[in-house]
Amino acid sequence: MLFGGFDIVVIVLVIFVILVLFAGIKTVPQGYRYTIERFGRYTRTLEPGLNLITPFIERVGAKLNVMEQVLNVPTQEVITKDNASVSADAVSFYQVLNAAQAAYQVSNLENAILNLTMTNIRSVMGSMDLDELLSNRDAINDRLLRVVDEAVHPWGIKVTRVEIKDIQPPRDLVDAMARQMKAEREKRAQVLEAEGSRNAQILRAEGAKQSAILQAEGQREAAFRNAEARERLAEAEAKATKMVSEAIAAGDIQAINYFVAQKYTEALTSIGSAPNSKIVMMPMEASSILSSLAGIGAIAREVFGDAGNNPSTPLPVPPRPRPAPARSTPPINPSTPNPFNPEQER
Repeated sequence: MLFGGFDIVVIVLVIFVILVLFAGIKTVPQGYRYTIERFGRYTRTLEPGLNLITPFIERVGAKLNVMEQVLNVPTQEVITKDNASVSADAVSFYQVLNAAQAAYQVSNLENAILNLTMTNIRSVMGSMDLDELLSNRDAINDRLLRVVDEAVHPWGIKVTRVEIKDIQPPRDLVDAMARQMKAEREKRAQVLEAEGSRNAQILRAEGAKQSAILQAEGQREAAFRNAEARERLAEAEAKATKMVSEAIAAGDIQAINYFVAQKYTEALTSIGSAPNSKIVMMPMEASSILSSLAGIGAIAREVFGDAGNNPSTPLPVPPRPRPAPARSTPPINPSTPNPFNPEQER
C-alpha cells in the first residue's frame, strides 16, 4: 500500500499532536511540589495530580518533597563555657512550606540546614557550663529550635524539632563526676545519719523526762496517800485513847488493863514474827506473862461472858504456874577459878 503525500502529512501531524500532548501533561505525586519555569523564569507551582503545561515554552524547574524530613547532624566537638570539651550529635526535622522559596532562595537545601544546625549547636552549648549542659537538655533543644527555625524561615522551611541525641564528655571528666557524685551521696548519708542520731537522742531525753515526771507524780501521790493513811490511823488511835481515858475516868479499871494487854500482845507478836529472829530473849518472868494472859481472859469474860452482867461475882483466879524442874549443873572444878564467886577470886 502506497501512501500519498497528503497521507504522510496527516500521519506526521498526528504524531506531533501526540508528542505535544505527552509533553504538556504532568502528573505530580502526593507529597511533592513541582515548580514551572517559562523561558527560565518561575511562573507557578504544580499541585499533586494531573496538570497541563505549555510544551516547549514551559518546563518543570524543581521537584520538591514537602513531607516532613529527618536530617541527621553528625557528631562534633563542643567547648563549653567552663572549657570542657564534649562531643554532641543531634537530629533535625524540617518541612518545605513554600516550594518556590526552597527552590530559588537557597542552593543545596539539606546542606544549608545541616551547617546551620551544627553552627547553632556549638553556639548554644558553648554558652553553658558543663553541669548545666548535662542537666538542661530540654532547654538546649528549645533554644536550638527557635534559632534554627528563625534562620530558615526566608527559605520557606519550617523546622519542627531539633533534638540532641547524645552528649559525651571525656572519660577522665566522667570519672571525676562519678567521684563527685559519690562524695555528695556519702555527705548526704552522713548528714541524714547525724540527724537521725540527734532525733533519737532528743526522743530518748523526752522519754526520760516524761518518765521522771510520771515517777515524781506517782511518788507524790503515794506520799499523799501514805500521809492520809497515817492521819486516819492517828485519828483512830486518838479516838481509841480518848475512849480508854473516858472509861478510866468513869472508874472502869479493866479498860486500862485491856489497853495495856493489847499493846503487850502486839509487841510480842511483832518480836516473834520478825524474819531475822531465831531466839527471843524476854526480860520478864513466866508467871508475869501468865498473869497478864489471865488478866486478858478475865477482861474477855467480863465483856462477853455472864460474869460481866454481875460485877459482884468474883473472877476466877488463874492457876499458878508449876515451878520448872531444876537443871543439873556440871560440877565445878575447885581448881578452876569461878568468875561468878567473889570469895574464890579472893
